[in-house]
Amino acid sequence: MKSALKWKLIAGFLLVFVAGGITGMALGGLYARHLFFEFHHPRLVGVRMKERLRTELSLTPEQVAKVSPIVDKTAAQLQEIRRDTGRRVHDIMAEAHKEIAANLTDEQRQKLQQIEERHRRWHPHHGPHEFGPESPPATP
Repeated sequence: MKSALKWKLIAGFLLVFVAGGITGMALGGLYARHLFFEFHHPRLVGVRMKERLRTELSLTPEQVAKVSPIVDKTAAQLQEIRRDTGRRVHDIMAEAHKEIAANLTDEQRQKLQQIEERHRRWHPHHGPHEFGPESPPATP
């Protein structure tokens, strides 16, 4: 086999290998996004609970109709607990930052404020905001 042909074959195999790796990473990233951000979204708890009960217990349509209000009430209660917990965490962190700031220099306080602003940019839905159960899931 000629040397030039051998190098072309090697380059071709490497190109196919790299293209496969890039494709795998892209598809894996899309799947991970679905799995961690969309599938586990708290506002979908009721839907997932109903579907799981329907399939695992082989519920009839009449049973699904009777169970649905119970599951909806439970999902709403869980959402309220999650919202309350989020508010409490936010309040505790805000108070801690106030107490910490009292012990810092002006430059350090400015850096602490930058940290808080960066956190708000990275997590725009965290904080004392109110999001009703009718709000659609946010896409990251």
